[in-house]
Amino acid sequence: MANITAGMVKELRERTGLGMMDCKKALSEADGDMEKAIDDLRKASGVKAAKKASRVAAEGVVLTKIAQDGNYGVVVEVNSETDFAARDENFLAFAQQALELAYSNSEADVAGLLDGGLEEARQALVQKIGENCNLRRIERLKFADANQGIVESYVHSNNRIAVLISITGGDESLARDIAMHVAAVNPLVVRAEDVPEGELAKESEIYSAQARESGKPEEIIEKMITGRLRKFVAAVSLLEQPFVKEPDLTVGKWLTEAGADVVQFVRFEVGEGIEKDDVDFADEVAAQVKGS
Repeated sequence: MANITAGMVKELRERTGLGMMDCKKALSEADGDMEKAIDDLRKASGVKAAKKASRVAAEGVVLTKIAQDGNYGVVVEVNSETDFAARDENFLAFAQQALELAYSNSEADVAGLLDGGLEEARQALVQKIGENCNLRRIERLKFADANQGIVESYVHSNNRIAVLISITGGDESLARDIAMHVAAVNPLVVRAEDVPEGELAKESEIYSAQARESGKPEEIIEKMITGRLRKFVAAVSLLEQPFVKEPDLTVGKWLTEAGADVVQFVRFEVGEGIEKDDVDFADEVAAQVKGS
């Protein structure tokens, strides 16, 4: 049996980032063979990552990167289970790695990036911080060349809301202002005609039920429904919304005066659409004790 020294444990900790006891155990089981201990820990990380994969990861960060000539940009969301882990330097380094890979591999989806080597880094991160983590989604906006338009982004200071936007005309400052507006107001679409028929039908059904409770004549009810739908469309359409920096003007009017127009936007908010488990901590501990 090899003598496991403090120096060996220290070296393994520095090379893997894992805890002292995990490193000492791995070295003991590998009979002091440093490389074998590292390989064993890498294999173990895959097992631990799989065990944690079912745990809901709805915290995390959103990050963006824009090409130097401004014709291409990418936004990613990387999740963790807790906000505490989302501030961990190892998690943030993984998120940045995912962003860089998404940027440089402009055709790869999430599965493609994971298969291309990111999955190994993800599993190592799960092993290191003890939480389920994943690259959830990627979106990209691109013009064929910089003369066609501008891609710009805005990331809120807490890294929980990010917007990627493409415009024609205007400049980077204007594009960033509109991206900030999208982050703050959260429009559904760019133009009124882009509102999905399903959304209109759903809102119409709600307004219809509300209006008929008033007991007013049918022709008045129809006008009420039409008016409310018109307000709904204006509220969710970017170009119809009052511009946050100049509320007396709509975003569309502001853009027209600047000789610009919005082509597309993407807005990511951390955890949106993820159903979180609402578990009481005391109950969770009690359940674990009962099952042990």
